[in-house]
Parts: sequence; structure tokens; C-alpha cells
Amino acid sequence: MKSMAQLEYHYGLKVRIYPSDYQKQIIKVNSDASRFVYNEMVAIGKELWQLNRIKLSIDTVQDRIQQLKLRQNAKQMSNHFQFLEDKRIDSLAKANAIQNYHKAWNAFRKVHEAGVPKFHRKSYAWRYQTNCQYPKQKTARLDNGTVCFEDRKHIVVPKLGRLRIKGAQRRLLDRQGETRIGTVTISKDAANRFFLSLQLGSDTPFVPKLSRTNRQIGIDLNTENFLTASDGRTIANPRYYRTIKGKLAKAQRTLSRRQRRAKKEQRSLRESKNYQKQRLLVAKIHARVFDRRHDFLQRTSTALIKNQDLVVAEELRSKNLLKNHALAMSISDVGWRSFLGMLSYKADLYDRQFITVSPKNTTQTCHDCGFVMGSDETEKLTLADREWICPKCHVHHIRDYNAALNILEKGLQKQQKA
Repeated sequence: MKSMAQLEYHYGLKVRIYPSDYQKQIIKVNSDASRFVYNEMVAIGKELWQLNRIKLSIDTVQDRIQQLKLRQNAKQMSNHFQFLEDKRIDSLAKANAIQNYHKAWNAFRKVHEAGVPKFHRKSYAWRYQTNCQYPKQKTARLDNGTVCFEDRKHIVVPKLGRLRIKGAQRRLLDRQGETRIGTVTISKDAANRFFLSLQLGSDTPFVPKLSRTNRQIGIDLNTENFLTASDGRTIANPRYYRTIKGKLAKAQRTLSRRQRRAKKEQRSLRESKNYQKQRLLVAKIHARVFDRRHDFLQRTSTALIKNQDLVVAEELRSKNLLKNHALAMSISDVGWRSFLGMLSYKADLYDRQFITVSPKNTTQTCHDCGFVMGSDETEKLTLADREWICPKCHVHHIRDYNAALNILEKGLQKQQKA
């Protein structure tokens, strides 16, 4: 049987689950255990770094270093902390927490922006990981592992047992041939919704092969319209956060007032029922905004990738753009980084091509003659200039459409060089 790494195609599936009260307790226990193991690994790493800096051969120091190194193992850690031997705790949840710690260090060594592993704080969101195993099976399928689908509405997970699900794609469950389930993540968000995320692997594609369209498109992302395409189409910016901002502000003021009252009466926030009710209401408003935006981005990105062979977009740095306080809310609301990420992985999934190009002068350059605004004693276009006339060839331009044409041209040039 092939491992996940040996399989050619990979796919992620996220479904909503509806656990019972007892199953919620098990999820909470495993989430706490996973967080504790990860934090213990961070603490051990910090202490080992400090002890190694001392560079002394004192027996007590060397003994302590050996003890800490031995404890960097799920079994040894469970022996040291007896509460980790609870039968409700999945052993793979502890192993995955240690593995995630090492992955965090590897990510730091490759990309220093990520930072070193830090302590995970306790929050209203729960999360832990386990794995699907195939101990005696010769072929991996979706219905014969330790994590398996009973039918389209139920799944079995170690320690949790049978769970009711919603959102599993029918064509995935009807697949023929080998399909392996890898890492399984059980999570709860701040709005008290439970989810199950599965990593799937197979040697056969998860989506049908699409025929070539012989079409290319460049897209200009902006805050006025969500995007303007090089074929002249525009997609309006839905502004999901702005439409609900007033209701959210009112709910947050009530939450703040109840928080002050609880602190004044010296009551714990976790035991304050009125505070928790309002916190849940605020979390649900945030979740509603996120879900609507996520659905919009998914639909838009899928339509673009399916209908074009090549999609070209600007390489935007949202982190830098957010420093502009006048546009920070609009940029956060539009979700550019998430959208570009979706285009990237869907291009691989549907065997299309997605290219990002430098945004330098894409809005300032005339697509007809190549004149760049800001040169030859001309002033650069500002955000308020939505239409302009080229001072050299006197062609009238709609700012975003002209930028989309320039982006497509840059993408085609980059494609030829590759």
C-alpha cells in the first residue's frame, strides 16, 4: 500500500460535524492534551537552548539536558505526565502535536518571517489532529480505515466513534479505486461549530479533466470593483464586512459592557453566562461575514480557473498595503490574499496555469503606446483618477481595464520566458 507522499494527487475535504455532548468532551480533552504537548515541546526547546549556552560540563546540567532530550517523545512525555494516559486521549493526537512542533521549526529555517515556535494559548477554539490507519488492509479506501465513511451522512473517527456529518461531496464517496485518508483534523471555532478536515490522496484525479479553452485573462484587483478583467468584465465588490459593521459594533459594545460588569463584580468571564451569550453572538456575526466572503471567493476563483487556460494577477502584498490606514478596512474586507491562494491551488487541481506578475506601473502605463505616467514631467495617477487620457497618444483609458490589459501582457511575456 502506498503512503500519502507516494500518491500522485492530493485533495482536501472539510465537512461540518455534529457531535454529542459526550463527544464534545472528548474533543475538548484531546484539544487540551494536544496544546499541552506542543507547549511542553516549546518549553523543553527553550530550556535546552539556555542550558547549551552555559557550555559547562557540570553533572547536574548534563543530566538535565539528557532528561529533557528523552522527554521529547510522546511515550516518555505520557509517562512523565500521568494525565496524558487518559483513555479518551488519542495517542496520535500527541504524536501529531510533536510533529507540528518540528514542522514549525523547519518552516522557520526556510522562511524566517514565520518566527520560532511559540506557546499556544487557551482559547474558545479547539483543535487536534489524528491519522487514518490501515493496519491489515491491502487497499486503502474511504470506507475501510480507522477513519471511514459509513455513508454520506456519517463518519467514524477513533475515540469519537460515529459522527453525523454535513457537506461531504457525493462524487468523492462514489469514487472507485484506491483513495487514502491521511491527516484528519477535528476543530471547533469560536462560534461553537465543529468541523472535520481530511487530507485525501490517490493515483487518480479528484476532479474531471477539462478541455482547453484557448483563452487567457488578466485581472486587476481593486477596492472599487472586486476585480476588472482584461476582457472588459467587472465583478462588484460585495463588501460583506461593511454591510454588517453597524450591527457588529452594537453587539461588541454590549459585550464590552458585560465584560466590565463581570470584572467589577469579580466574576470569571468563563462563568459569566450573559457575557458568554453575547460573546457567542459576536462570534456568529464574524463567522457569517467569513462564510459569505469565503463562498464568494470560492465561486469566483473556480469560475475563472475553469473558463481560462491562463489567469494572470498582480503579486500583491496585503501586509504592506494594510499599513495604509485609509484603505486597511477595505483591503481586509475584500480578501485578496485568500483569493490569490485559491487561484493558485485550483490551477494545479484543474491543470490550468496561474501566474503572478509585479504590480509596478501596471496602472500608470498606457497599454496602447507604453507611456508611463510620472515621466516627462507628468504627474502620477492617484486613486481618485478612475479614467485618464494618455498625454502621448491621447487614448482615453478606464484605469482598471487598462491595468488588466497590462497585467495580461506581463503574464504572457513571463510565460514565454519560462
